[in-house]
Amino acid sequence: MAHFAKPDAGSWTEHYPELGTAPVSYEDSISPEHYELERKAIFARTWLNVGRVEQIPRTGSYFTREIHAAGTSVVVVRGRDGEIHAFHNICRHRGNKLVWNDYPGEETKGTCRQFTCKYHGWRYSTEGELTFVQQESEFFDLDKEDYGLAAVQVETWEGFIFVNLNPDNTTSVHDYLGELGAGLAGYPFDEMTQVYKYRANVGSNWKLFIDAFAEFYHAPVLHAKQATAEESRKLSGVGFEALAYALDGPHGMVSSWGGMSPPKDLNMVKPIEQVLHSGLFGPWDRPDIEGIDTLPPALNPARHKAWGVDSFVLFPNFMLLVWAPGWYLTYHYWPTSYNSHVFEGTLYFVPPKNATERLRQELTAVTFKEYALQDGNTLEATQTMLESRAVTEFPLNDQEILLRHLHKTARDYVAEYQTTTPVRISAVS
Repeated sequence: MAHFAKPDAGSWTEHYPELGTAPVSYEDSISPEHYELERKAIFARTWLNVGRVEQIPRTGSYFTREIHAAGTSVVVVRGRDGEIHAFHNICRHRGNKLVWNDYPGEETKGTCRQFTCKYHGWRYSTEGELTFVQQESEFFDLDKEDYGLAAVQVETWEGFIFVNLNPDNTTSVHDYLGELGAGLAGYPFDEMTQVYKYRANVGSNWKLFIDAFAEFYHAPVLHAKQATAEESRKLSGVGFEALAYALDGPHGMVSSWGGMSPPKDLNMVKPIEQVLHSGLFGPWDRPDIEGIDTLPPALNPARHKAWGVDSFVLFPNFMLLVWAPGWYLTYHYWPTSYNSHVFEGTLYFVPPKNATERLRQELTAVTFKEYALQDGNTLEATQTMLESRAVTEFPLNDQEILLRHLHKTARDYVAEYQTTTPVRISAVS
């Protein structure tokens, strides 16, 4: 059950005694062997967000998603039945990747009436049925009904599309996201369809980047120069205190004050922000859409007047940030090895009505990029020194509770997998 700790209730971390307060090891972020276990215990078994419904608006709309950590590629498509379907991206004839363009390792999207394999021309409907086999009479007792695409569990939550690669999974995505997910229901995500997206290969373990965005303790130091010189001096040494934290099963959230959106004094922000009335925290003018002013219970749980953003860490690799001015961010961290991953940052706004609104959104997007680059660069430095193992235990403060929780959750998934999965010994002749 989600427990929203409040500042006047003492220590954040001590509300969750199972986390402990001792220094932590980051061996789980530098061990190739542990990463291999995470692939099987986490990414092959949990619900993974792969996109939004707006990406497949009509019959035949599709996109692919490479899930390196689970060793597969999936194709997500809206079928003729109007439903969303997901399949392993593999032809049933000889195992060729079914949907790709010039480079097999790159993701793609589009609209089609059917999927046709580039190798031998086998065709599949948007519902995954095998509909055509080249020279079918040459095969032995082939029944096309037995060779449809390999289906993947797919469900939606608030317009977000999730897949689960575990064929034995019986937990719905709504149940998996728990009280935090239920507490976000009704927010107008579907109204925010103006999208800006960044993608980068980062030389760090996937959990380390989540760590960076799951605490704001670093912000007054790492990002100080993004403010004006005077504001930077004010922030220096002040530190950070959240409005609320909550943990709910494998998931967590942090609620933060609002920063400068809008600022109390225009001199607090840079000239371009003064002109456009926008910046890192988003355009200052809230969009005029239904539901934007009625927050669901999981947003600003402290109901604090200075609220600015809530960051939800939805295990394993999806973060959702809802900003008070009326827009939202998503982060995805797709592992490619024990010390590398693909990071995706996506900004969502209500479509602009004029050029000024468009410029305000673009200023937020480019400002976000600068902040993300600062974090990404720092993480690669962190990864290299962690791998030195010169130091093996690290203290976490009370504002780093989500980090402690993330690493414990990942380790717990691995431990459960090791306990419940029988060891297979192969005979070698």
